[in-house]
Amino acid sequence: MIHTAAQHNAVRTDLAFQRCINPVCGATYDSSELHTSCPKCSNLLDVAYDWDRIAVPKHLNEFEAMWSQRTNPVRFSGVWRFHELLPFAPQDRVVTVGEGQTLLQQTDAVGEYVGMDNGKLHLQYEGMNPSGSFKDNGMCAAVTHASILGAQRAACASTGNTSASLALYCSATRLMKAIIFIGSGKISYGKLSQALDYGALTVQIAGDFDDAMLRVREVAKELGIYLVNSVNPFRLEGQKTIMFRVLEALRWEVPDWIVVPGGNLGNSSAFGKAFMELKELGLIDRVPRIAVINASGADTLYELHERRGVRWNGGHVNMDPIVQYNDQMDREGIKADTIASAIEINRPVNLKKCLRALEFTDGVVRQVSDQEILDAKARVGAGGFGCEPASAASVAGAKMLRREGVISASDRVVCILTGHELKDPTATVAYHTTDQEVFHKTLGSRGVTKASFANKAIAVPNELDNIIKAIQLYA
Repeated sequence: MIHTAAQHNAVRTDLAFQRCINPVCGATYDSSELHTSCPKCSNLLDVAYDWDRIAVPKHLNEFEAMWSQRTNPVRFSGVWRFHELLPFAPQDRVVTVGEGQTLLQQTDAVGEYVGMDNGKLHLQYEGMNPSGSFKDNGMCAAVTHASILGAQRAACASTGNTSASLALYCSATRLMKAIIFIGSGKISYGKLSQALDYGALTVQIAGDFDDAMLRVREVAKELGIYLVNSVNPFRLEGQKTIMFRVLEALRWEVPDWIVVPGGNLGNSSAFGKAFMELKELGLIDRVPRIAVINASGADTLYELHERRGVRWNGGHVNMDPIVQYNDQMDREGIKADTIASAIEINRPVNLKKCLRALEFTDGVVRQVSDQEILDAKARVGAGGFGCEPASAASVAGAKMLRREGVISASDRVVCILTGHELKDPTATVAYHTTDQEVFHKTLGSRGVTKASFANKAIAVPNELDNIIKAIQLYA
C-alpha cells in the first residue's frame, strides 16, 4: 500500500509540498502524500517549493557545469540535470533511465513551410527519449515519487505514449508493476507493442480515453495504486525540464513562442509552471507566449477558450461554460476523433492549469484539421525529423498562426515534437501510399482527401534498364 498522511493546512516546514491551485482554497499537503486532486475542494494540485531554503543557481548558465558530471546518472539525465529546479526528492532517490537526451534543431526547411525567416524555426525533438516520446520526462519524476512512497503498482489510462513510458520504467527499474488502461480500438500498434513487450498488465475497456481515465482513477483509489497520469502533479514536474533544455539549447535566451500540441494539456501546464517559477526566481526577465494546438476532432480547449471565453481569471474560473459543454458532449454523444491519437481527448484533466499557463504567457489556442496535421508531418519528415501525427499539430498550428499574422516571420519559434515517427507508422504509410484503397480506408474517414506532399514508391519492371531510367527520371 502507498503511504498517505493527514491533511495539513499549517505553515510548511518541508522544502517541497503540494498546494491547491485554487487561490480561494490554497490548502497544502506533504510531498509524502498521494493526491491527484485537493481533498478539500477537488481542484488540481501543484508541487510547490520553499525557494528561500533551496540552493538555486543565480544564473541558468550555471547548469552547464552539470555536463562535466555526466558519469553521474543523475546529471546525465536531461531531467535530473536540473534537480535544483525540481528538488522534491533527494538525488540518491531519483529514478532515471537516461531520459531527456533530446535536441533542439533549427530547420529552415520546415521554417519555409511555416512561413518563417531563415534561422527562426526550431523543433524540440522529444522522440529521442527512451520510450520514444516526451512522457519519459514526467514518468521518471512520477516513478521517483511512487518509489519513495513505497508503491508496488502504478497505473495509467493511455492513448499509447503514457502506457509505453510507464511500462518501460517499471520494467527497467523493477520497482513496481505497471497496469495500463486503454480504450477499445483507441491505441496505435506501435505504442501498444511497447506496453506489451515491457510486460505491463494491459486492461482494455469498452470506450475511449476519457472512459479509461474515469475508470483508472476509480480503481487506483479503491486499490491504493499509484496513478501516473498527468493529473499527478509530480509527473508535471519532470515535464518542466523540456523548457529548461530548450533554453539551454538557445544559450539561455527566451524564444518568442512555444507551440505545443494540446491533448490532456499536461505539457502546456508544465511549461507554464516552468516559466512562472523561472520568472519568480529571477532566472529569466521575460516569458515566451505559448500556443496550444488542438486537433479539430478533439478541440475542447479551443471550444472553451476561443469560442466560449473561458479564462483562468486569477484562479476564479467560470465553470458554467465547461459544465454546459461537457453536458452537450454527453447529450450528443460527441467522441474525440482524430488521426492524432496522442491528443484524441475530449476532457483534458489539466484544463485549469493550462488556462493558468495561457493567462501567464498571453497564450493562444488554435485547432487544425487532420489534413493540416498530416501535411505538416510530411514536411517535418522531409526535413529529417520523423514524428507522430500529434507532434505535427504544433507545426501545423505555427503555420496557421503565421498565416494569421499572430506569429511574425522574424519571431523565434519553438515547435514541440512530442513523439517518434514509429509510434504510429500506419498513418505515415497510408499518407505516402500508392494504394488508394489503403489511403481512403485509413485517412479518408477523417476528412483527409489528399496527400499534398506524398513521397510515393515507384513501380518498375524488374529489369536493369527500366530501373536505371526510373532513377534518372526521379532522382
